[in-house]
Amino acid sequence: MKQSASALSRRHVLLGGVAAGLAGFVAPSALAGKGGNSRIMEGEGLEAPVEVLEDQWGVPHVRAASVPDAFFANGYLVARDRLWQLDFEYRRALGRLAEVFGPDFVPSDTASRLFLFRGDAQAEFAALPPTVQASARAYVAGINAYLAYLQKNEEQYPEEFRIFSYTPLVWDVLDLVRMRAEATGNTQAEIRRARLAAQDALAYDALIMPLRPAHTLTVPDGLDVQAVTEQDLGLFGVLQDGPPLSGLHTPPSRTEGDHRRANEGSNAWVIAPTRTATGRPVLANDPHLSFGSPGPRHVIHLTAPGLDVIGGGAPGMPGVMQGHNAHFAFGRTNFHIDQEDVFILRTHPDHPDRYFHNGRWVEMETEETTIAVRGGPAQRVRLRYAAQGPVVSADGVRNRAVAVSATWLYPGANGMLANIGINLASDWDSFRKALKLHTSPTNFTYADTAGNIGWQAAGGLPERRNGYDGLLPAPGDGRYDWKGLQPLDALPNSFNPACGWFGTSNELNLPADYPYAERCVSYEWKDPYRYQRVAEVLQASPRATLAQSVALQHDTLSHLALSVVRFLPDVPAHLEAEATLLRRWDGHVEAASAGAALYEVWWTRLNTLFYQALVPAHLRPLLPQPLNASVLLALLQTPDERLGKAPEAQRNSLLFTAFQQAVDELRDRLGPVAAAWQWGRLHTVQLRHPLHSVKAVAEAFLPIGGEDARSGGDAYTVMARWYNPNLPHKALEQGRNPYAVTGGASYLMVCDVGAWDQSLFLNFPGQSALPGSGHYEDALRVWLKGEMQPLLFSEQAVQAGARYRSTLYPKGKTP
Repeated sequence: MKQSASALSRRHVLLGGVAAGLAGFVAPSALAGKGGNSRIMEGEGLEAPVEVLEDQWGVPHVRAASVPDAFFANGYLVARDRLWQLDFEYRRALGRLAEVFGPDFVPSDTASRLFLFRGDAQAEFAALPPTVQASARAYVAGINAYLAYLQKNEEQYPEEFRIFSYTPLVWDVLDLVRMRAEATGNTQAEIRRARLAAQDALAYDALIMPLRPAHTLTVPDGLDVQAVTEQDLGLFGVLQDGPPLSGLHTPPSRTEGDHRRANEGSNAWVIAPTRTATGRPVLANDPHLSFGSPGPRHVIHLTAPGLDVIGGGAPGMPGVMQGHNAHFAFGRTNFHIDQEDVFILRTHPDHPDRYFHNGRWVEMETEETTIAVRGGPAQRVRLRYAAQGPVVSADGVRNRAVAVSATWLYPGANGMLANIGINLASDWDSFRKALKLHTSPTNFTYADTAGNIGWQAAGGLPERRNGYDGLLPAPGDGRYDWKGLQPLDALPNSFNPACGWFGTSNELNLPADYPYAERCVSYEWKDPYRYQRVAEVLQASPRATLAQSVALQHDTLSHLALSVVRFLPDVPAHLEAEATLLRRWDGHVEAASAGAALYEVWWTRLNTLFYQALVPAHLRPLLPQPLNASVLLALLQTPDERLGKAPEAQRNSLLFTAFQQAVDELRDRLGPVAAAWQWGRLHTVQLRHPLHSVKAVAEAFLPIGGEDARSGGDAYTVMARWYNPNLPHKALEQGRNPYAVTGGASYLMVCDVGAWDQSLFLNFPGQSALPGSGHYEDALRVWLKGEMQPLLFSEQAVQAGARYRSTLYPKGKTP
């Protein structure tokens, strides 16, 4: 790719004259927080010196002589800033946690190993474009170079390694092909529906997950719904729930896992130059994930001939996930593809490794693996595979087993390496070509310097047989086996839409003429409230500005809330002050708002009461709270016989009872004066280390945030900050706050396309997982205030904003 004159100029300015007068070789973390220092680092696998300039937020701006060298620095710097996070996720994906944390992790290790790619990883890797291969090798070499440095400087290992007395794994590039598991959780819904069908109660599923577009649930021919249980998910359920981090002994809560999966999403929009004040496109993106310390994104800027990209990436995944290069900006939100199906196998009574498939008995493939266990003997486990995929459970007494098909296990689904091609693309066509490797279900938004905007849905899309819709388990006799994966062109896209903008917030966004039944993408989508607010604002903004997009990312207006408040019935005199407060509330879920506090607690109580009224007691173990918001709102608007013989009166009774309960709770929590209530006093943000229940970890990694870290928003505002009021009773007894923020947008970005230095970002809580780095929680306050920071890009801006300078040299070639 020909390099522009501006890019050449940028490299000349940034690489020239840095080496003279550098300090001696020191670890990059050792000088964090001390301005004006230069640092020398070295690494095996690097071809030429790489310069790194870091700004006030710890964002590294990498200047390399080649694309692979830039990705080497990517790996090195991620390891420097996030080594424990990087190593933990690597071990989790490979099934190697028990060797550090003990026997409780054997089930999760077994599940991870069961879902590793079993094809020819070397051939898969060799089929990738040469530049992608070279960049992946360099990224892994960069991680390993930092590990080699730590082996000689053991005092600089992050505290987690000292506390648990172990060292990080050396990386293998082929593991980026083998590690595939991207479990979405749809299979739990399949099991739930089968169990409801067994009780002739399938219609109740719509209370929790209404199908969009409207679709009739049917039981696949030959499925014995009476035999289906939650245990059928077996190791796949273990994979979805994740390793048992709470206390390193307590199994993860299925309720909290359901809560996380139900809420994770994102917002993204693109605005064409015809609808902006500057005549340049705007792209905004704020991915919504569970909050934690460290955060899910690491921001980096990689520059080399043919590469100039900046944005947020995931530790362990080369490149940038959301950001921009010199040609275009790109964002992403969760698209909904049903990528996993459960198949019930009939096994042979005398040979449990045989199953009936396509009219004959077939032998399962088997593989044995040994799991090292800290503090105990190694455990030998046997993994089994059927035609559909990994066998996750078996019941020899009833002669049945369960297999799972997943799009991400198919050959060519090398999603871990998809960012590299995206980062190197230069226009809409090369961008879409790079997305063919992207397996995770994603809405990609696009805006380029030529003024084009676009949207492409991407991800592995299965091709099912015989009208099977994937919404319940299917018999594994061969009739419903997948044919394979459909091409990217089977998924929708839009280029330069006539309205001049495009937005996506995880809602049903398949075009009206899309062949739903034929392609069977999904019938499970998020409620449309966030998208509707985004669309309302963008449609009303013919001359949109960057500041308006920033404000929209932090928008707290809830049309859902305003719709619900209209149904508040008359109340007795002793509650009239609180009722007036709520009726006069403007619907903005702000941290300082008394009306927001009352509404949120009322909504929570309301959902519980309607759930109890609508869901029979014997079905409640199958149908997790909460009720779907759209379903509940529709029932408020048009109460029906499900509420009894006098549905309107019963609706009003439940509304009043919930209101009384909410007032009582708030008086208890926040005091007797309603005007002094504040939503942010309940909706607080506190991040803890994943292993905070271990005393030594809690002492080394203090919580980020706390009672004074007050937030607005909820799950239905554009500024999505959700909470989990349905915590398990044990958690509530331990004093956990059911209104505490559990997730939302930790990385936010608004790009001024073409005037890149005007672009803005936030990365909460900070770049580094090291408490002494200076970038462990430095973004907390600006994030709480919504104060977006410059995403420096040009050589002038990077130079002016540089706080620290480092140079990476090839091993043995330091000056």
